[in-house]
Order: sequence, then C-alpha cells, then structure tokens
Amino acid sequence: MDRRDFLKTASLSALAAGMLTASEALGAAMAHESAPASSAPTIGKADYTLRIATGVLELGPERFVSTTLYNGDFPGPLLRFKQGKPTVVDIFNDTDHDEQVHWHGQYLPDGVDGADEERTPPVPAHGHRREVFTPTPAGLRFYHTHVRAGADLARGLYTGQAGPAYIEPKHEPGAYDREVFLTLKEFQPYLTRMDDDTPFMQPEGMELDLVTIAAHADPNAGKVPPGYELAYESFAINGKMLGHGEPIRVKRGERVMLHVINASATENRSLALPGHVFRVVALDGNAVPHPAEVPVLWLGAAERVSAIVEMNHPGVWVLGDTIDAAREGGMGIVVEYAGATGKPQWQAPPAFKWDYRLFADPSRKPVKPDETIDMLITARQSAVEGFDLYAINGVPYDWNAMPVNRKLQRGRRYRLRFRNASGDIHPLHLHRHTFEITRIHGNPTAGVMKDVVLVPPFQTTEVDFTADLGGLSLFHCHMQQHMDYGFMALFETV
Repeated sequence: MDRRDFLKTASLSALAAGMLTASEALGAAMAHESAPASSAPTIGKADYTLRIATGVLELGPERFVSTTLYNGDFPGPLLRFKQGKPTVVDIFNDTDHDEQVHWHGQYLPDGVDGADEERTPPVPAHGHRREVFTPTPAGLRFYHTHVRAGADLARGLYTGQAGPAYIEPKHEPGAYDREVFLTLKEFQPYLTRMDDDTPFMQPEGMELDLVTIAAHADPNAGKVPPGYELAYESFAINGKMLGHGEPIRVKRGERVMLHVINASATENRSLALPGHVFRVVALDGNAVPHPAEVPVLWLGAAERVSAIVEMNHPGVWVLGDTIDAAREGGMGIVVEYAGATGKPQWQAPPAFKWDYRLFADPSRKPVKPDETIDMLITARQSAVEGFDLYAINGVPYDWNAMPVNRKLQRGRRYRLRFRNASGDIHPLHLHRHTFEITRIHGNPTAGVMKDVVLVPPFQTTEVDFTADLGGLSLFHCHMQQHMDYGFMALFETV
C-alpha cells in the first residue's frame, strides 16, 4: 500500500486560559459579519501588505524556481496579529488572474474568509483589495491562495502562495524561551501515473463495508489507467533545501517552541529530530487537553503542530522528514548547538504510531450532537481530464454552479460522519469553524480541537462543530487535485 493510502495514523494548557471564549470569538466575528472587507476605504496605512506576483525563489545553489509568491519570497511574511484587535491588510495582485487569500483557521465573515464558493470578492488581476477584520481565535493559523488549479500546475497551492499567521493571545504564558516558525513545501510539481510514495502508516484496519462500497462505486476500476498523481522535484523548509538555509541555532537547556505548518498542495509529512522529543501542546493552533511527548510529528496537508523541544542533546542534527527520498530531496533543516561542529547528522526515529487520541482528554465523553450529517466519500478513477473524480454522497461538487449543499441552523451542534470509501487518505478542512474530533475508527474521543483532520482509507472518522457563524462555509479535502475534482461541499448557516 502506498503512502497516500495510510494514515500517519502544561505548557500551552495555560494558553487556553488566555484565548477568547467562544462567546467573545463569536461576538468579534459577528461585529464584522455584515461589513464586506472590500467596502473599507483605502486611505490610511495598512497594518500589513501582501503583494501577489511571480518571482524567482533560490532553494539552494543552482536550484532556482519561478513561481507565484507573497512579497517575493517563500513563505510569505509572518503576520503576528493581536487577539481581538482589528487589523487592516492591503493585498495587491500583480498577476493576470483573480486571486483569493484564505485566512485558514480563523472565524471570519464569509465575505473575508477567502473563497469564491463563499462569495468572497476576489483580489482582481492587476488590482487591489483592502481587508479589515478582527483576528480570532488565538494560536497558529496561516494564509494561502484558494483558487482552482485543475491541470495547471502554475496555479493554486502548487505555487508558493502560503505564509504563517500567529494570533497572539491576550495573556502569553511564556512557557518557552523562543519560537521558531517552519513552513514545509514542495516545489517543481509534475504529473505522473505512478504513486511511488513510501508507506505512510498502518491504520488500525479497514471497514469491509466501505471496501465493498468502493468496489461498486467506480465503474472505471481496472478499465482505465490510474488517475494523475502529483510528484515534486524539490522539497524545502522555509524556502530552502536541507543544508542551504540558515540553521536553527540553539543553546543547551533552551526550550524552543516549534510552530510547524504543512503548506503542501498534496503531501503529508513526518518530521523527526534525532535524540530529541516533541512535546505537542497545540494542534492547528488549538491547545490540546493532554500535551504529550512524541518522537515524530505527523502533519497532513494544511495541518499545523506547535511543539516544545528541550534542547538537551548537543550536536549538529538534521530536523527532517522521516522519508529518506523527501529528506534527501531537501525536506529538512539543520539544528546546530552552540559550540558544536561537524556535518549534520541524521538517525531514524524509533517506531511510532501517530494518533490524535494521544492528545485527547480521556476523562471526557463527546457531547451528543443535535444532528448527524453522513458524508460518504467515493472516487472514480481517471474520470475527468485524467484525474480521479471525487464525490460526497455520490455527488461531485459543481464548480460552475457552486450550489449550497446543506443549510444549517445557527447555534446547533452538528456531527460530520466521514465514511471514506476510497483508497486515499484525505485531510479534510472546514472553513470558518473549529471542530472537535469525537470518534476515530469506532472509538469515541473528546477534547482535540482542529480545523483539518486526516481520514484514512476505508475508515470512518467523526467530528463535531457548532454552526455559530452565519453565512457560507466551505468544506473540502485540502489536497489540491481532490478539491479541484469534486471533493467539496458548501454549507449555509441561517
């Protein structure tokens, strides 16, 4: 089975106390819900400026990439927002295409969130848009392009349009010495019929009824070539291939907070630092109820992890992907202790099974929802332009009509039951909300709050959220080609 077929399946507890309460967050969002960002006057200086334009990125010596960037670099600038303080962002688009900047993980009005399907006004080609909003909730977020790419590998998430955003809480706990932001990304994408990814991680097992559904849902199986997959020539952290950027310089005894963002268009990643462990304190920017130490970080596309590393193993090390081909292709960064010399060293981490339940609250049971929405995920091989076509409950999303698939009642708690009857692992994202993981492969769990969840092939995962923001909210797989070819749904809260 290939890597895409399997799931890479208190220091910040104090942070939770400094976050906005649910009612405060809702109030902040509602305060701007009726005011389109585009109506803001352009007079006065913005707090931040983003310029979308093509540029050349130097990943390493003699490795230059031409792509679309924010402010001429990758990642885009770190945007540090103040929790609950309104901010002004000017966005200039120097390209020939309309663009969208999606504020991933924030509770914003649909007119600001950054998606065509939500009717957010685009940043016009060779034009400008000013956005005014109140950043919330606190924690690690990020921003990225949100347009359909299809087979155009110079558009969408295949480009370098991504950057970190950190919403500072009202009260910083100060449980670490310093922060380091790491944004992971692949460059120079190309299409292939072969999926030669190495094994990702063995899930607990497959649900036979989903295997049966998959077998009957695809009339193309065995009759056409496999659908296009994405592969990449270059891998980088913070825009530099392993060994070609500045190292992370540390001192023995330092407690370093690593904020890691997987900004990939399609790939899931795993990171290890020889001789060290990661104390995971937040997932997708949200403090976990049970911080736990792990030897490997696993991140699906668009997932984020905040973890503290105690620097207590001097040397010069490679913080890199556990997959040899990815690490050797550039997915890594050097960690260098003060006074240490020599070539950066790599050692394979011990065997480890990533599981969201490691960070859950074992004493809690999930709250009963007001309503459950079943979402059956199926795929048809090579059905559109050589790509696989994905469907939710038998219906691929219609990009031309952009219909509302489901109306929600404001204030109700909904359970989304993802039944993955496909051979792919899917990082599933819900805009404008945070959800609670409530069941994984038949096992109840509670307390882990996220906005992206990895769902393994032929398994069921359930998440709960409260529809507390009126308007349109997009749901989709965060793999660009899955999103582009049917894997979307649009909710409207009334």
